[in-house]
Amino acid sequence: MRDELKIKNPIVHCITNHVVSNFQANGLLAIGASPIMGEAPEEAIELVSLAGALSLNIGTLNAMSLQSMLIAGKAANERNIPVVLDPVGVGATLYRAHAVAKILSEVKISVLRCNAGELAAIAEVEWQAKGVDAGEGQADIGELARQQAAKLGLIVAVTGEVDIVTDGKRFAEIPFGDAVMTSVTGTGCLLSAVVAAFLAIKPEDAFQATAAAMKYYAVAGEKAGAYAKLPGDFRTAFINELALNTKSDMDQILHRKEESR
Repeated sequence: MRDELKIKNPIVHCITNHVVSNFQANGLLAIGASPIMGEAPEEAIELVSLAGALSLNIGTLNAMSLQSMLIAGKAANERNIPVVLDPVGVGATLYRAHAVAKILSEVKISVLRCNAGELAAIAEVEWQAKGVDAGEGQADIGELARQQAAKLGLIVAVTGEVDIVTDGKRFAEIPFGDAVMTSVTGTGCLLSAVVAAFLAIKPEDAFQATAAAMKYYAVAGEKAGAYAKLPGDFRTAFINELALNTKSDMDQILHRKEESR
């Protein structure tokens, strides 16, 4: 799918948070996609009409951005454009929780891309989270993801030590990545936009497209983490590896993982 991204250069409309917008845009460019970063309600329909996918991120949510997300999301649905929702810190405040509930009720979401704490908050399962971090709890995240995917009628993609992708029936685990990724703000947010880019290429099978995006992303992180151990170095190395990552690289890392088991 990476070659298809380079050839088709899909536009991804991102209504995202102000902390990560530059990182997200550069990451999309690195994989061969073309970002549009716009949140004004007045242009939401026009922008999403240009796009192959829509990425919604509530990290720095406000009334205007929520309005834009709803307008763009509904316009995307009308045009059969896939929508990815990243419910950043949904369990941190009631405002975020109500906003995510509203989006899920009014917009057909293709993929819910979250961490364990965010998934638990949406499922209303007890979980100890700290702000927007994943936190910890006793729930079986794989089973919880499967249940929420079936209940909400979408793909759930959960990042963690082992990433999970499920549509409620199919289930994939992705055991790649590097711990340094959690030390760089925006790696999860960029991942959601990368998933959107892959969906733009393969909208007919959201599960396979999401799993492919998650694997591609995690392998790039593992490659960067092999030589960039500090957050500042890793950030640059990771963007570079997103641009350089190949199927051969992914096959080699997978082979090494299997040999080490």
